[in-house]
Amino acid sequence: MIIAIEEAKNKLAGISESAQELGNALGIDKLESKLSELEARTMAPDFWNDQANSGKVLQELKQVKAKLDNYRTLVKDIEDTSTLAEMAIEENDESLADDIQESVKHIEDEMERQRIEILLSGEYDSNNAIVSFHPGAGGTEAQDWAQMLYRMITRWGERHGYNVKLLDWLDGEEAGLKSATILVEGTNAYGYLKSENGVHRLVRISPFDASGRRHTSFASIEVVPEFVDDGTIEIRDEDIEITAHRSSGAGGQHINKTDSAIRIVHIPTGIVVGCQTERSQLQNKETAMSMLKSKLMEIKQREHLEKIEDIKGNKTNIEWGTQIRSYVFMPYTLVKDNRTGYEDGNTTAVMDGEIDGFINAYLKMNAQKQ
Repeated sequence: MIIAIEEAKNKLAGISESAQELGNALGIDKLESKLSELEARTMAPDFWNDQANSGKVLQELKQVKAKLDNYRTLVKDIEDTSTLAEMAIEENDESLADDIQESVKHIEDEMERQRIEILLSGEYDSNNAIVSFHPGAGGTEAQDWAQMLYRMITRWGERHGYNVKLLDWLDGEEAGLKSATILVEGTNAYGYLKSENGVHRLVRISPFDASGRRHTSFASIEVVPEFVDDGTIEIRDEDIEITAHRSSGAGGQHINKTDSAIRIVHIPTGIVVGCQTERSQLQNKETAMSMLKSKLMEIKQREHLEKIEDIKGNKTNIEWGTQIRSYVFMPYTLVKDNRTGYEDGNTTAVMDGEIDGFINAYLKMNAQKQ
């Protein structure tokens, strides 16, 4: 066991060097200067006069401080574990071996997480994410698959400490869902989840087929960053159609059962958004309008358009040939990403939200393209 501790100590020496390289890549000195600058701005007498700007400054301050705190904690963990390993070797104390090895594993995982975070350099990567789920053709099969993807993303968010808020839900005919939208709140939610945007394909023995035949189903996940409404996006009243309806579905007791749910159709583009989980019709309308503005802004940015009015409706069919990832449950088990080639044979874990491997592979692929 002492040999294992010595191996851990040697590994920590290498990790310590890598941590210095990580600090350089993160730009720790620049981050510390930025933190001082932002803190000084919050102390200015007129800081709260411009609410929109002060909100942006506070958000940036929070993100910079989190990066610094995470890196400092990592460095301290390396130092503390190295000290513990040296002490165990000097005192020939084998009882600390498991704790030291566990700590080294934690440090390695945290190093990798912070390395991946460096790849989140997109303008909106740090934003919250609005995630919508839609089944493809195929009725109950596809609707059930859409709900499985909803659970997968929700579980991923909960595992990583994000606040996952259900905004809208439309029940499937027999099972699953016809549509659902969640808000994933927390730093870098969009940066990570943008990898899931696209069509997902499932091959399995259908639980809805009495003959036990194999079925292929499709569903899409749409991911857009939540934008802060700075007043630059104007939506004309004549361009939207607003309807109120009774809430139903997965919200259970948390959903108001009056006609307070709101659905908005943006006529020029065909974009549909809805919200049913707020306490009042007015709050649901405000949330739905915010979702619509975020979707329009994302399309405007992605297509490099000058005006929102330039956006044209463009629906991608949720079908064969358009999928970003395939999930095979039968005759073998494998989840494979068509863009990166990354694959995982543990389909149960993947559907339970363990999709970091796919997310990291996508971020690394994008970084290599830049």
